[in-house]
Amino acid sequence: MPGIWETHMNFSQRSRSFVKTIAVVLALALPTALAISSADARVGGGFSSGSRGSRTYSAPPSTTTAPGSASQFNRTYTQPGAGMNSPATAPARGGLFGRGGGFLGGLAAGFLGAGLLGMLFGGGLFGGLGGLSSILGLILQIVLVVFVVRLAMSWWQRRHTPQAAYAGADGNGGSGPQTNYRSGLGGFGFGSNNAPLEIRPADYEAFERLLGEIQTAWSNEDVAKLHTLATPEMVSYLEQDLAQNRARNVVNKTSNVKLLQGDLAEAWREGETDYATVAMRFALTDKTVDRNTGALVAGSEQPGEVTEIWTFARRPGGGWELSAIQQTN
Repeated sequence: MPGIWETHMNFSQRSRSFVKTIAVVLALALPTALAISSADARVGGGFSSGSRGSRTYSAPPSTTTAPGSASQFNRTYTQPGAGMNSPATAPARGGLFGRGGGFLGGLAAGFLGAGLLGMLFGGGLFGGLGGLSSILGLILQIVLVVFVVRLAMSWWQRRHTPQAAYAGADGNGGSGPQTNYRSGLGGFGFGSNNAPLEIRPADYEAFERLLGEIQTAWSNEDVAKLHTLATPEMVSYLEQDLAQNRARNVVNKTSNVKLLQGDLAEAWREGETDYATVAMRFALTDKTVDRNTGALVAGSEQPGEVTEIWTFARRPGGGWELSAIQQTN
């Protein structure tokens, strides 16, 4: 009859083998899962990205084109209380479970990396943990740490996030929803013309032109052209998305872009920078193809419709540039 120590050792070996198998499966599956989740097509990848100056954390007013609310930003350099002219030094993470990894992403990556290194050097996945009881103890400690960190982050966000953030309120004293007057100028209406910054017909023409030119530059992976059409922050996100497409050996092609309807949500000036947030409903053909063979990987040859909220920025002596894209709820 095996002794108690022998039984315990056998059980520990089985538990280590089980955990080791799970780690290997995760190591193989995680890159694939990340690649799939980041494969959203079209400009912006279906995320809300960029900055709206000091109104980054204030919801733009609803419009006829986008009567719902706008999604909070998944990717932005701007911290609460900071404008576009004073960005943070790095993109904001998406919280504990954010796209950038966040706290749990970094923690999981650290443990997984350490475990895989231990396997490679013969120490086992968790060689120093001393059996199943130590593994359970470690898991309990991780849960407690995560719980405490989440409480701290919730308190910090409540203390520092502006009250009007994404509550459907008028951000920083801006104008209310803009009435959509249909016009002969493409698909844009002229708004109610009571915004703090007057937007003229030539500006709407620029917004519609940028919609098509940015989609074309994106499809051609022309980063140099994107730098002339969007702010450096937005170009940095687009470059990240293009790099992910190249890593997956695919290219996203958008074509036949046509503005169907658009109207002004709000327009304002901060220092020397003008901002205009417009809701746009447009049609486009959006497909992702294999980079080598051209075979269709995702999307469709048939056109579809998209409604997004785009913010444009203009500095003295320059033209309008794409500053942010927000998805609609």
